[in-house]
Amino acid sequence: MNLKKNSILLSLIFLFFSQICFAEIKVINNIEVKDLISKGVPLIDIRSPIEWKETGVIEGSHLITFFNDKGKVNLDHWYVNFNIVADKSKPFILICASGVRSKFASFILSNQFSFPKIYDASEGISGWLKQGQPVIKSY
Repeated sequence: MNLKKNSILLSLIFLFFSQICFAEIKVINNIEVKDLISKGVPLIDIRSPIEWKETGVIEGSHLITFFNDKGKVNLDHWYVNFNIVADKSKPFILICASGVRSKFASFILSNQFSFPKIYDASEGISGWLKQGQPVIKSY
């Protein structure tokens, strides 16, 4: 009986601390992206400068590359720039080309920092463009 109580207690403790230590990651579509942007939730485009120039960017998005030129996570650079454009105590949206890197970045950020909520734009900029949504040029 004590073993069962201990298991339940440990499970509750883990659940409690996992809610404190990790951000909630919510996968969203482009309709939700538009809605959240209209409510003032910052959109952070984690693609590379070359990609921003090739496709354009969503107006109002913050351009902070998450990976370096070799495809490695550049967390220190990203976090410094994030602190300039967003409030770490509030939710934000991550977008990449197709949703793969934003999902990966969401997971890393959730495990490294105590953000309250990260929205992962699962369709990426490619889905945004396929739906005929507007973009602006990036310089």
